[in-house]
Amino acid sequence: MHRVDRPIVKRSLFSWVFDGNLRWQVLLLAIIAVAVFTRVLPLEMQKRIVNQAVSLRKVDLLLTYCAYYLAAVLLSSACKYLINVLETHIAQQSLARMRIALYDHIITLPLSFFRNTQPGTVVNAIANELAVPSNFVGSAVSTPVSNVLTLLAFAGFLLWLNPLLAVVSLSIYPAAMIVLPFLQRRANKANQQRVDLARTFAGRIAESIGGVHEIHGNGAYRIETGKFNRLVEQLRKVRVVWSLYRFAVKSTNNFFTSLGPFLVFILGGYMTIKGQLELGSLVAFLSAQEKLYDPWKELIEFYQVYQDGRVTYDRTMEFFDIEPDYPLAPTDRPAFDLEPRLEVKSLSFFTDGGIRLLDDINLHLEPGEHLALVGFSGSGKSTLALCIGQLNKYSNGSVLIGGQEVSQLTKQDLAANVGIVAQSPFIFEGSIAENLLYACDAVAGEDGRRPSLDDVIAVLHQTGLFVDVLRFGLNTMLTAEMHADLVKDIIRIRRKFQEKHGEKLADYVEFFDENAYLSHSSIAENLTFGAANRDDFTQAELSRNDYFLAFLEQSGLHRLLLRLGAQLTRQTVDILGNLPPEAVFFEQSPMNADELPDYKAVAEHLRRRRLDDLDQPDRHRLLTLGLRFTPGLHKMAALPAEMQRLLLAARASFRERVSRDRPGAFTFYSKNDYIFSQTILNNIFFGKAKTTTPQAQEVIAQNIIQVLIERDLLETIVDIGMHYNVGSKGEKLSGGQRQKLAIARVFLKSPRLLIMDEATSALDNTSQARIQNLLETRWKRKSTLVAVVHRLDTIRKFDRIAVMKAGKVVEMGSYDELIARKGALYELVGRK
Repeated sequence: MHRVDRPIVKRSLFSWVFDGNLRWQVLLLAIIAVAVFTRVLPLEMQKRIVNQAVSLRKVDLLLTYCAYYLAAVLLSSACKYLINVLETHIAQQSLARMRIALYDHIITLPLSFFRNTQPGTVVNAIANELAVPSNFVGSAVSTPVSNVLTLLAFAGFLLWLNPLLAVVSLSIYPAAMIVLPFLQRRANKANQQRVDLARTFAGRIAESIGGVHEIHGNGAYRIETGKFNRLVEQLRKVRVVWSLYRFAVKSTNNFFTSLGPFLVFILGGYMTIKGQLELGSLVAFLSAQEKLYDPWKELIEFYQVYQDGRVTYDRTMEFFDIEPDYPLAPTDRPAFDLEPRLEVKSLSFFTDGGIRLLDDINLHLEPGEHLALVGFSGSGKSTLALCIGQLNKYSNGSVLIGGQEVSQLTKQDLAANVGIVAQSPFIFEGSIAENLLYACDAVAGEDGRRPSLDDVIAVLHQTGLFVDVLRFGLNTMLTAEMHADLVKDIIRIRRKFQEKHGEKLADYVEFFDENAYLSHSSIAENLTFGAANRDDFTQAELSRNDYFLAFLEQSGLHRLLLRLGAQLTRQTVDILGNLPPEAVFFEQSPMNADELPDYKAVAEHLRRRRLDDLDQPDRHRLLTLGLRFTPGLHKMAALPAEMQRLLLAARASFRERVSRDRPGAFTFYSKNDYIFSQTILNNIFFGKAKTTTPQAQEVIAQNIIQVLIERDLLETIVDIGMHYNVGSKGEKLSGGQRQKLAIARVFLKSPRLLIMDEATSALDNTSQARIQNLLETRWKRKSTLVAVVHRLDTIRKFDRIAVMKAGKVVEMGSYDELIARKGALYELVGRK
């Protein structure tokens, strides 16, 4: 992890100007020196062109001076471009380093900070608020140096042309330097309010999105909209005031800069008429006076950027200027290797509001002992576990692990010895493997040794996650470039699977056969007998595909499918037309529940018209229904043997035609070819399940696993499954899978002290019993366990049970002792 000696919240904005940017700033200064010269040279050329080339009618001088003028303009443009490039590079590099440093600091802040801070506030600070300060850093050297030097150069040139006229024209700038800072201070005050309100604004949005279920559940749309509207109005007013002051600064600056040419016209014109000033000098003077506006304008804009950046940076740093509760890592020693002996003495914990959540807690655990914390909700069980795990900073008392005070240990010391599983574990966006190895990688560092695949698979088996990961692997689609060898193995497994298990699975599986009609595949699937590689040839689009429709006409199937669609429409409407449109009633029909109204209209049209007289939308719907028809699933109609024969003949014809006319549109099924548009499972399976009952799925899965084991490919498929992306916050996993993954993550780390805060609450009874049995066999006497337990039927074999009430331990002992005492635990068990 990247760290700096001084926290970012203690650094000034100016500290970033040269930090890591020194060589770029030096290069900028060199380019600026050239740029200033190229901005003054054209003024001298203007004077000489008028006074010498034009007045003396010398074409050679005209061409020479114009060439110098053009060269200076081109060089000035190139310098300006390079300056902009370097400023952008410095700004973006500084922005990246600021974000890294601020993020690095924020994630070390106490958990109490995050309980009182909306995530949107943090996101806004890192993503948006640092952009303005970084823009200042990018131009902190180049803009003032470049424009001050340009102003001095122009002022010197003006004094050289005519001292009196120069003094008069430059006299406006001292007045501007008095008025403009006054306006800018007002703008800064409004900007501070804007930054604070913008942070609150982002937090409000994040809170509403995070609590959207509660808003929907209570129908509280008006309340939340009212809160949001009031905040929007406050932000609008502040932004208007801020913008008005910014515009006032610009307008005042424009007035002063426009006043300069006026003075030059009055005085300079008079002096030229009186012969006291050459015409070329007046032209050059006017050009210089006009160009004075550019560096002055840039300096004013830079001043605004500086003020905006300073205010935003200071407010952001003030907001996050909080010290971590504990040091992150030891400075002069490696992390402690602690004996898992736990002692809690006179422990108390108060919230920031002074509410006492723990009161004089005392307990002792020898290495390898297991303690269950039980009690009613709000009794302090989780709070005590979090204090032991250094996630809450206790107020009074002592917590010792291996004789070392927890409050004096670093985060690295705790991470090396303690593993924590929360009731609602957080799963990071990324793969199963990244989440599973998260705790191990955090302790080992970048160069540490990772657990082997055998270790990982063992933990997956122990936690019951192995089957899930295997399924993720089996549902992965391979690529020809990356998995050429594996593809060959899977084709061999396909043959072995059907040879060895085909007869046994006949009641569950219909294997693909190029020469047989497949009753559990739709008519469209039977016709195409392959996987579409183009969108217009997918099953959903076939009834609209002109090429496919022409094929049906030429094959004599189009009218037959329309008749079949009409038959299915009449039967479904007659049988299901008056039932609620729920999916369960439509399982034996190719029609979906939400399509019933449309097909009712088609059925009505069929009563009044012949099939050939229907309009195109009705015919399309009938064809769609016919193509969906699956005899093995849809029992409302039967598929005549003659039509099956026609469809089989059309299958061969379709393959031949498409291969010729639309090469690459389909990957046709063949026992000897891998189908890259299908999953590994479908390629091994090479067929369709006749039923989706759990029993059938389990039988099929066990037979596939057996073949994978025989071919020594099980670990390979599991390894592929480990790369399954779980989505944001693990949204692609069920609650039970997320909890299993969190438990596996800690088990793989093998901590000396294990803290589990209702870690099995989302698991079914079987999975919960598996974890409990694992704790009692593999972890007993090996690691000390502190478990917050909700289900009291799982605590019998714990060495000790601590019953908590109102933040106190009211009794502690073994299960049998406490039940015999008929105290608090006896009462809890009786109530359960």
